Amino acid sequence: MGPSASAAVAVTQALNRLAREDRGRLMAALIARLRDFQLAEDALQDAMESAVSHWSRSGIPSSPLGWLLRVAYRKALDRIRSHRTADRIGDSLLVLAGGEAHEVETDEIPDERLRLIFTCCHPALEQKSQVALTLRVVAGLSTAQIARAFLDQEATMGQRLSRAKAKIAAARIRYAVPEPAEWPERLAAVLAVIYLVFNAGYSAGPQRGNGLAQEALYLCALLDRLRPGEAEIEGCLALLVISHARRAARTDAGGQTIPLGQQQRGLWKTEEIAAGAAVLERALARHALGPYQLKAAIAACHCEGEHSDWAQIALLYDRLLAFEPTPVVRLNRAVAHAEAGALDAALAELEDIAPGLQGYQPFFAAQAELLVRKGLHARARTAYETALALAPSEADAAWLALRLGRLADKG
Repeated sequence: MGPSASAAVAVTQALNRLAREDRGRLMAALIARLRDFQLAEDALQDAMESAVSHWSRSGIPSSPLGWLLRVAYRKALDRIRSHRTADRIGDSLLVLAGGEAHEVETDEIPDERLRLIFTCCHPALEQKSQVALTLRVVAGLSTAQIARAFLDQEATMGQRLSRAKAKIAAARIRYAVPEPAEWPERLAAVLAVIYLVFNAGYSAGPQRGNGLAQEALYLCALLDRLRPGEAEIEGCLALLVISHARRAARTDAGGQTIPLGQQQRGLWKTEEIAAGAAVLERALARHALGPYQLKAAIAACHCEGEHSDWAQIALLYDRLLAFEPTPVVRLNRAVAHAEAGALDAALAELEDIAPGLQGYQPFFAAQAELLVRKGLHARARTAYETALALAPSEADAAWLALRLGRLADKG
C-alpha cells in the first residue's frame, strides 16, 4: 500500500471517529452560530468532504475539530452567497463574521450539545420527530440508519427530518437550555426520547436493535456529563445500564425471546449491573425521587439474588403509579402483584385497563400468561393469538408461537 493510500485510510478512520464522537459537538457549535439546522448540517458535510482531500495531502491537523469548524463556517458562507439574494445576505454574513479568521483549538469550541438536545426534543415537535432529529443531529446516525431502526422508508424519514428542521425555523424555537421554571417538564421530554430510543432497540430484536440501545446509552451518558447532579438523569442512566447488562440472555441461539424470569443469569454482565446500581445509589442520595429512579430500582430488584424480588417490585410499582398513572404502568404493576401472589386482583386490573391497550402486544402476552395460571386456557389462547399478531419482532413472535403451541397441547 503506497503512502497516499495509507494516508487516505488514516484520514477516513479519523473522520469516522470524529463523526461518531464529536459530530454532535460540531453541529451544536455551528447551529449556535448559524441559527439554521439544515445549513449547519450541509456545511459540516461539505467540510468533511474537503477534509478527505486536504488531510490526505497535508496530514491531519493538530486540531481537527477546529479545522472542520473553520472550514464549515466558510462553506456556510459560500452557501449563503450562492442561495440567497443580495438583500437577504447581510444578516447572515454578520452571523459568520470572524468565524473563519483562524484555526480554532479544540478546547476553544464551546460544548453546546445540551442546548442542541433540548432543541431537538422541543415539545413543538411530535415525539417521533424528536427521536429522529436527536439521533440524526446529536448522535450522528444517517437518515438510512434511523429509517431502518423504525421500519420506515429512507425517503419518508428524510421528509420527517426536513419538516422538523423547518418547523424549528418557522416557529423560531429558541436554541437554549430551558429556564428554571421549564426545566422539569422539558427534561422529562428529553429523557422520554432517550428511553423510547432504548426500548425501540430492544423491540427491534438483537440483530437490529442493539445498536439503537447503544445510542440511547450514549445519549444518556452525554446528558449526564453535560448536566451533572440531576437525579432523574442519573436514574435514567442507571435504568439503561442495568437493563442493557442482560442483553446476552434476552434471546436463545435461534433468536427466540427469553422472558426475564427464564434467562440464564450467568450471562448477565454483573460488572455493568454493579455500575448501574452505583449510579442509582448516587441518584437516590439526592432525595429528589422521580419515575426513572423508581424504574431503575425495579430493574435492580430483578438482579439481586437468584430470583426477582417481586414483593419489593410490586411496592415500587405502587410508587411509580403516582408519578405515571398510565395503562402501561398499571399493566406492569398488575403483573408484579400477580408474581407476588395476587393473581385474581391482577386479572381484575387487566380487565379494567384492557380498553386502553388494545394495540399493545405486551398487554395480551401478559394477560395470556395470567389466564394460563388461572386455568382459563380458551381465553389464554385467544390472548396469545392476538399478541402473536401484534409481535414487533421475529424474536418475540417465536416465543409467543412456542407458548401458544404448548397451550394447544393441553387441549
